[in-house]
Amino acid sequence: MSKKNKWMSWVPAVAWMIVIFMLSAQPAASSNSLSRGVTRMIVETVGRVLPLDIEMSTINDIVTQLNHLVRKMAHFSAYALLGVLTSHALHKNGIQGRRAFLISICICVIYAASDEIHQLFVPGRGCQLKDVMIDSLGAAAGAALNGAAGKLMRLKR
Repeated sequence: MSKKNKWMSWVPAVAWMIVIFMLSAQPAASSNSLSRGVTRMIVETVGRVLPLDIEMSTINDIVTQLNHLVRKMAHFSAYALLGVLTSHALHKNGIQGRRAFLISICICVIYAASDEIHQLFVPGRGCQLKDVMIDSLGAAAGAALNGAAGKLMRLKR
């Protein structure tokens, strides 16, 4: 693989880091509004699939109760994707197996910690160790998934 292609393999991971940074730069009110909108969409979609006779005030209560869970799942999912992307870039650069897995997790954990510190400077946001832990678990899941997918593809060849 050429040097240019090795560098280019990092573009998706860096682009996703920028997306994470931009989402973290939103003030708390904007971020909460976005996640409540996603939560409402999930609740309403489930309500269409499993038709339940629920009043709008009950839907608002459900959204309020589920919003925290949706926010934490968003942390996990965002960093799972980052784990996949960093692990993939490492593989494209010749780093394989357990070493790629561990380096990918280290990159993601450092980024998660720096992102939480960044949130100290965003209105209404704060730095939470719990979020770094959730992010780290997501990154590990993503890196493991990428590694398992790579093994399966090699076995099929």
